[in-house]
Amino acid sequence: MIAISKPPSRGKSQTMCFPSTLYLNPILDSLLAKIQPKWRPELRLGLQEALINAALHGNKLDPKKNVFVAFSMTEEEYSWTIVNEGSGFIPQLDRNHTPEEAECGRGLCIINEIFDRVQWNSLGTEVRLYKQVKGKPLIA
Repeated sequence: MIAISKPPSRGKSQTMCFPSTLYLNPILDSLLAKIQPKWRPELRLGLQEALINAALHGNKLDPKKNVFVAFSMTEEEYSWTIVNEGSGFIPQLDRNHTPEEAECGRGLCIINEIFDRVQWNSLGTEVRLYKQVKGKPLIA
């Protein structure tokens, strides 16, 4: 079951919680509902990578573990906080990946390219993603 609050308006936030899954379309649709259409494809890709990392790599697709997402928007930025219930990891973007690790590293690179700021907690179980929108229309 997916628990979702109403889509946010300016200065408001939205939260959701869902069991680890790779079926992310309804979650992404909800998270992007109030974002200007021309920005949606890029942000969808970045959020998809972050949610996949949380469910697949963080929670090991364990349906008993949840992924939590908080989204807020202000006049100046969109922000998402994604939390998993896994054991965490230390993000390392500047290293040589083995063939098995290369696919995982690709997602982290995409996330860092799309978002203006990416901040991890010390355990590697929470990531905060920020997209600056100051001076740009926020709502479609």
